[in-house]
Amino acid sequence: MNAVTEKPVPLVTEQQGQETAPPRHSVALGRRRMRRLIRPGLAAAILIGGAVTASWWFTEGRWIESTDNAYVQGDIAVLSPRIDGEVAKVLVRDNQRVHAGDTLIQLDPADYEARLAQARAAAAEAEAAVTTAQRQLVQQQSTIQAAEAAVLQAQAELTRASANATRSASLTASGWTSRQADELAIATSRKATAALASATAQKEAAEQQLAVLAAQLTQAHARRQNAAAAVRLAENNLSYTAIKAPFDGVVGNRAAEPGQHVSPGTQLIALAPPSDALWVTANFKETQLRQMRPGMKVRLIPDIAPGAAVDGRVESLAPATGALFSLLPPENATGNFTKVVQRVPVRIAIDPADARNAGWLRAGLSVTAEVDTRGPDAQRLGLFGTAAATMKGIVP
Repeated sequence: MNAVTEKPVPLVTEQQGQETAPPRHSVALGRRRMRRLIRPGLAAAILIGGAVTASWWFTEGRWIESTDNAYVQGDIAVLSPRIDGEVAKVLVRDNQRVHAGDTLIQLDPADYEARLAQARAAAAEAEAAVTTAQRQLVQQQSTIQAAEAAVLQAQAELTRASANATRSASLTASGWTSRQADELAIATSRKATAALASATAQKEAAEQQLAVLAAQLTQAHARRQNAAAAVRLAENNLSYTAIKAPFDGVVGNRAAEPGQHVSPGTQLIALAPPSDALWVTANFKETQLRQMRPGMKVRLIPDIAPGAAVDGRVESLAPATGALFSLLPPENATGNFTKVVQRVPVRIAIDPADARNAGWLRAGLSVTAEVDTRGPDAQRLGLFGTAAATMKGIVP
C-alpha cells in the first residue's frame, strides 16, 4: 500500500504577514474620508426631513384632532317572540346575510290557526245577528204602519157609531124608535171608542218595540266590530309565529333551537346592520372640541387593519359629556374634588362607498379617529404628499 502524504503547506512568517496586511493609518484615513462624504448628505437629509415635517405640521398636522377612544357602532336588534309557542324551524345560520322581511324563525302555527278559525266563525255569527236585527226592524216598521191603519179604521167606526147614537137618542125622544135600539146604538158607540183606544195602544207599543229593535241593531253592530277586532288579533298572532328580519343585516348570537318552548321576551336571535348602516362614536377631550364642527372630514384608522383606513364626516356632537350620561353622574360639589378632563361623544358617519368596500367593518371594533378641523372642504395630503408639494414648490 502506498502511504498517503499530505501536501506541505508553506509557512508564513510574522514578518511576511505584516508586510501583506494594510497599514493601520491607511484604514483610519479611509474611514475619515467616508465620514466626510456621509456627514453632509446625512445633514442634508435631516434638514430636508425636518423642513418637510415642519411644513406638514404648520399646513396640516396642527389642525388634526385625533383620539383612539373611538368605536364602531350600529343598531343591533335582538329579536324576541311576541307570543307563546314552540320553535318549529330555524331557517338561518349564524353570520348569514338576510334581507328585510325574510323569515328567520318559524313557531308552530297550529293553535293560532285554530283560534283564527274560531274568531272568523264568531265574526260570521255576529254578521248574521246584524242582518237579523235589520230585518226585524223593517218588519216592525210594517207593523207600525198596520197599527196606524187600525187606528184610522177605529176612528172611522167611532165617528159612525157616535152619529148613530145621536140619531137614535133623537128618535127615541120623539117616539120613533124603541129604547132597546137606542141602547144598542149607545153600546156600539162605546165599543168603537174602546176599539180606537186599543188600536192607539197597539200603535204606541209597536213604536216602542221599534226603539227596542233599533237598540238591538246597535248592539249587533258593536258585536260585529268586536268580532272583527278578534279576527284581526287572531291574524296578528298567527303572523307573529313567523319571526322576520326588520331590516337588511347579518344574523348572529342565535339561541333558538327546534322544539324549544318560548315566551314573549325570550331572546332568540340578533340582527346586526350592514356595513353601510354603521357609524363611529369617538370620545374627544373637551380641549379638542373648540374648532370641531359637523361636516368636517374624518380619517378612520382601524386597529384590526391600520392600512385599511376609511373616510367619514362629523355628523353631530353630543349635547353633554359622557360622564353626565353615565349611570352614576359625578357630583363635583363634594370636598374631595379632582378635576378630570371630560370627553364628549362625537358621532361620525362613514362614507357609504368606503363602508361597503371595507371588509373589516364590524360593530364594536376600535378605531382611531382623526378630524381635520380646517373645514369640510380641506384636502389631506399626508406627510409624503406635503413633501411632494413642497418639492414641487421649490423645484420648478
